[in-house]
Amino acid sequence: MKPTLLFLIAVHICFSMLSCRQKDTKNELDVESYAKLLKTGNDISAQAQASLLAHVSGAMKQGGSLYAVEFCNLKASSITDSLSNHFNCTISRVSEKNRNPENKLKTEADKQLWAWAKRLDDPMKDTLVIVESQAVYYKPIRTGLMACLQCHGPVETIQVDTYEKLQTLYPDDLATGYQLNELRGLWKIEFAQEF
Repeated sequence: MKPTLLFLIAVHICFSMLSCRQKDTKNELDVESYAKLLKTGNDISAQAQASLLAHVSGAMKQGGSLYAVEFCNLKASSITDSLSNHFNCTISRVSEKNRNPENKLKTEADKQLWAWAKRLDDPMKDTLVIVESQAVYYKPIRTGLMACLQCHGPVETIQVDTYEKLQTLYPDDLATGYQLNELRGLWKIEFAQEF
């Protein structure tokens, strides 16, 4: 055999062995694991959404949008932290138009999935990605209730005292100007186990 042909065969064998090893690094999930984590992410995000909505609705009933803004400022993070502990994961919300600075898009995956979620021709559904050997679930959050617009709607429709409180508590607030059913953010659930 010619040396060039032997070299090409050796290179092909090396690439074949390397690609087999890469699959063994578990950066890819099998179909069953993917489906299970996707369902778990959906269940957790649904419970987190329901819990936050119930608490915010209670605050709205107790003291209107002004009280709800103060409540969210003090309690929203502790509600998601409590659920994170319960489910042994990290639950957060991320958005390009965040209210809380902790909820800004931080990672490249956050930014890419936000860009996908904003697409009108092929909007994102819930999805699961592997980021640095960790499974991360994302799901779009939409302004699903008219009550949401009392704090997140167009500035001119937000009560003056509520808007002033928002500016006091969140001086860099970007989370206004929304319409009903508009993309507001993404649930982000980082699972504890590595793959």
